Amino acid sequence: MKSLKLMLLGASLLLCAGCGAQAQKGSESTSAENSKENAVVETIMSRRSIRKYKPQAVNRDTMQIILDCGINAPNGQNKQSWEIRVVDNPEFINGITEIYKKENPNAASDPDFKNMFRNASTVVFIANDPSYDLSQIDCGLLGENMILSAWSMGIGSCCLGGPTRFMTSTPAAAEYIKKLDIPEGYQLLYCIAFGYPDEAPAARPRNAAKAKFID
Repeated sequence: MKSLKLMLLGASLLLCAGCGAQAQKGSESTSAENSKENAVVETIMSRRSIRKYKPQAVNRDTMQIILDCGINAPNGQNKQSWEIRVVDNPEFINGITEIYKKENPNAASDPDFKNMFRNASTVVFIANDPSYDLSQIDCGLLGENMILSAWSMGIGSCCLGGPTRFMTSTPAAAEYIKKLDIPEGYQLLYCIAFGYPDEAPAARPRNAAKAKFID
């Protein structure tokens, strides 16, 4: 009888130990998930649009990670109705900027002006397929993934519409659009400047009243 009691006691201790380990493992898993969630929230809430960049270029290995994050954005019916072109060639950036300056003589009046992409060393051009009516939304989601992933790695960005409007409406810029090698049927939608921040702007106010729960 005494042996039986000892056996039962031992089994109970093993069971308790197993449950405790599982509980601890579950707690660690939950904690890890919370940390990941908080890291994402922190990235979103701390992100700022950067309009001043250091001259250091973003290396292509890092940009490839940003691109991979971009193309993994949600998109309608997995159409992936986007085309992305990364330009880090100073000749391209400076060349199109010279055309911009000729068309807009006052643009270079700022002594800090270097190029039309907020002086960024890397520019990502995004084109969409207008035959799909939700293509612009998909391209927006793509860009947001790229912007957030870049920020998480210490790289700033600024979403720009002016440069692409200039390029698509100025005949002298046609050769640069041709260099982007965008497939026929696609249209240049917007671009994103990427680089290492040379400023730390404060957050601009948001109108929380625009987001409401409906009962």
